[in-house]
Amino acid sequence: MNILALDTATEACSAALYLSGQLLERFRLAPRQHNQLILPMIDELLAEAGLSLGRLDALAFGRGPGSFTGVRIAAGVVQGIAFGADLPVAPISTLAALASEALEETGANYAFPCIDARMGEVYWGVYRRAGVDRVEPVGEECVVPPERVAAGAEWTGAGIGSGWGSYGAVLAERAGQRQLTAVLADRFPRAGHIARLAVAEVGAGRTVAAEAAQPVYLRDQVAWKPGERRSS
Repeated sequence: MNILALDTATEACSAALYLSGQLLERFRLAPRQHNQLILPMIDELLAEAGLSLGRLDALAFGRGPGSFTGVRIAAGVVQGIAFGADLPVAPISTLAALASEALEETGANYAFPCIDARMGEVYWGVYRRAGVDRVEPVGEECVVPPERVAAGAEWTGAGIGSGWGSYGAVLAERAGQRQLTAVLADRFPRAGHIARLAVAEVGAGRTVAAEAAQPVYLRDQVAWKPGERRSS
């Protein structure tokens, strides 16, 4: 199975090719440069693999949560490629991609992915291992103040993502210090993990057409007026 994946949802920009088990990837921390970087990354990967778009089985992208502009870039690029090459698309959660990295690196069975959402909030999720290159959510992803994240006392696992860098002490208290096996606060979603997670989705037919490859923001509003807050 050949899958092209990309992610631009955070400060990181990445693209990856999954080629029947082999993975090629480009990754850069480059805030506000995603528009300039993502297409050259894709071209480089295809050239390195000697592959044309016509030999791909599917596309995958980090559908969010993340930066409003960032997730729109990934969705727009994937839609354009999918329309032109008539390919199905697997939208993959950026929190799931982080969880996949944490579980792979630490060997834990649970992961607490968390992305700094700005405005005093975080994107939060709890995931557990569900097989090789597979994770599944425990509950729903959400955007909340860090002091309101929910992590059950029975879940022992690893924290990962920029939210842990910004609000580590608060999140550790909410998750339970004794339940944390590791914290990888300097990690961002990577297209390589999105590609690996997409394999099961594509194999099971859980894909969408180009026009349905839409971002997931979690926030019901993107911009706030001064002094205005979302009720929850």
